[in-house]
Amino acid sequence: MYNTKSLDCEILLKWCKILEYDFFRLYSQNLLLYAPAAADNKKNKENSQMPYFRKNIYTKEVINFILEMLENGEKTKNQIIKEYNIPKTTLYKWIEKNRK
Repeated sequence: MYNTKSLDCEILLKWCKILEYDFFRLYSQNLLLYAPAAADNKKNKENSQMPYFRKNIYTKEVINFILEMLENGEKTKNQIIKEYNIPKTTLYKWIEKNRK
């Protein structure tokens, strides 16, 4: 299973239960970080049959990961904003809250 290119969700769920670790969270956080910036078009949201999920929901782990890269000098603020599509104001709020 480790060397396979893909893994069925049911099998992965069984592994999550056995190991008591949420592998799905890793995948969903990756989607949040690398998702392309969506245009705010209210007409598309209102006419869509699909539910609308807010993109700007970041877990503590993701926030800490971003702030650690910034503190260690691995990436600059501008690099983080561009690579992860995080709004500038959001990043600065995280930095301000982390200082307290």
